Amino acid sequence: MISEGCEQCAEGGKMVLFVYGYCDQRDCFYCPLGENRKNVEQVYANERPVESDADVIEEAHRMDALGTSITGGEPQEAMERTCRYLSLLKDEFGADHHTHLYTGITGGRENMRRLSEAGLDEIRFHPPYDLWGDLHGTEWEDILYVAREEGLTPAFEIPGIRPEREFVDLVEEGAAEFVNVNEFEMSQGNYRRMQERGYELQEGHMSAVDGSKAAILEEMATHPKVYFCTSVFKDAAQHRNRLKRMAQNVRRPFDEATEDGTLVYGKAWCSEARLRDLGVPDEYYVVKSDHVELAWWLLEEMVGAGDLPRGEVVEQHPTYDGTVVERTPLEASEETEAAEPASAD
Repeated sequence: MISEGCEQCAEGGKMVLFVYGYCDQRDCFYCPLGENRKNVEQVYANERPVESDADVIEEAHRMDALGTSITGGEPQEAMERTCRYLSLLKDEFGADHHTHLYTGITGGRENMRRLSEAGLDEIRFHPPYDLWGDLHGTEWEDILYVAREEGLTPAFEIPGIRPEREFVDLVEEGAAEFVNVNEFEMSQGNYRRMQERGYELQEGHMSAVDGSKAAILEEMATHPKVYFCTSVFKDAAQHRNRLKRMAQNVRRPFDEATEDGTLVYGKAWCSEARLRDLGVPDEYYVVKSDHVELAWWLLEEMVGAGDLPRGEVVEQHPTYDGTVVERTPLEASEETEAAEPASAD
């Protein structure tokens, strides 16, 4: 079973809102947070640092977000902030904007009520690893029923360290709605700690940990309400699809959107007058402070014909900061270089 939140994520339609970098849990050796996110107050919408509510809304519009996942750190340790962003998103995008939240603490009924009233749809609990197998009869079982009573969909989201049947039992008993098991991964944030505990990467993988995947698939993931999310799927589907959504939303008429979710265009150092002399239509270029940006194929033709002395083809991400993936220089040959050199603004 794939939840509504996961379906949106797979489509690249889920914005990730990092609301708070602090967390009281100290024994999560597998915590993937890097140093730039751990123990910080800074909020991020996807990779974008948030300085105002407008940044959150703009980022959601940028990717045509279908919903938002709230994460940290521990979002329940910043309830005022978390609830304010939930209300902001629901007010802007309406009730159909699906929201889910990741948490490593139970929080209690008051928190469940506040989150529900602010607009949270689904809450995914991650109990401490040392409690796995001993959740029945504890606050972790109770909170699932409490969350449901307060109008939330309760679920588990856990790293695939090892198979644990109790999570499936709690689904079958009606406490949790589903279980998401994420393939166990190494990251820059946890690599050293993971190695110290003897974990190694799977052969041929850049992040997936060698070990428990086969057992989890056999013992848990055959259940219709257990979903195993692989590291390859996260990167190849979720992240790429989010970039592709952004690319289609922000592309200019002359930008080419690629299958990888990047944008390709040309960059030249010439005057707008020169482009007009060459007959380039207005919709095929934009004038910047010290260069022009235009359709890459037009630039390639003009440099090849010697109409412009040089330029470059730029491939970049459609994110707010426009991270450049590749630059390909173009230069006219001496035989075809135009007699009249292009002037720069």
